[in-house]
Amino acid sequence: MNDQPQISRPDSGVPAATQPFAEPGVPRIRTLNIPGTQALYVKEVRRFFKVQLQTIWAPAVTTLLFLVIFTVALGGAGRQVIGVPFADFVAPGLIMMAMLQNSFANSSFSLLVGKIQGTIVDYLMPPLGVGELIVAMIGAAVTRAVLVGLALWAAMLLWPGVDVMPRHPGAVVAFGLLGATMLGFLGLITSVWAEKFDHAAAVTNFVVTPLALLSGTFYSVDRLAPWFQSITHANPVYHAIMGFRYGFIGTVDSSMAHPVLTAALILLAVNVALGVLTYRLLASGWKLKA
Repeated sequence: MNDQPQISRPDSGVPAATQPFAEPGVPRIRTLNIPGTQALYVKEVRRFFKVQLQTIWAPAVTTLLFLVIFTVALGGAGRQVIGVPFADFVAPGLIMMAMLQNSFANSSFSLLVGKIQGTIVDYLMPPLGVGELIVAMIGAAVTRAVLVGLALWAAMLLWPGVDVMPRHPGAVVAFGLLGATMLGFLGLITSVWAEKFDHAAAVTNFVVTPLALLSGTFYSVDRLAPWFQSITHANPVYHAIMGFRYGFIGTVDSSMAHPVLTAALILLAVNVALGVLTYRLLASGWKLKA
């Protein structure tokens, strides 16, 4: 008598939950693995929240010091930019810049550490599809960006001489999420490509930081030379900061037709392109699988 357990076939009429084994090559989870995606997301959030002094509060304090320095050095004597006080102009840009940098930092960390420490199997072996992995990783990066932005916004609310009450909350939310998602994708691509921390630091120093600083955070783009304006308009970070600032002050420093709608469409297109590239890189296993 054969005492070995029998494998039920998918077409045997037995509910999948009661089958002791699945036929080789037949997935048991045929739809979106919500519990698995949620577990990875919570794991990533808990990772940066355990060191929240470094990942949330330190960036907020550093960016707040930028506000103090620039408003004291350049915002005196009632200086205005595009019709608003300089402090009100620069504050939303600083919030958005901090959100972008921290979204990139979070998504560029986990896979890179896994490759360096040899624990990348923890991300590749669980029953998660490539899309589910991306959703969890990008979701955690956006969560960190939002927390940093909220901490900065709360501090600026109490700062004298700065008005950061949103005039268009929908624009604030939309551009904040689009910008954080964009840098989250860029960070995930960096973590796939990088083989050591120096590679990720190089992207931060030579790509992310220049894009953020040359995006009109501290100055009005309409005062630049025409050729420099064209370069700035090609910078997707500029559109994120411009749209985010519009949500707070209700005006923009761009001569483009329908600048807010154009900025939203550009960010959406960039996010789609980066999302497709990220999916293909992860699906191919490039620099992740032997």
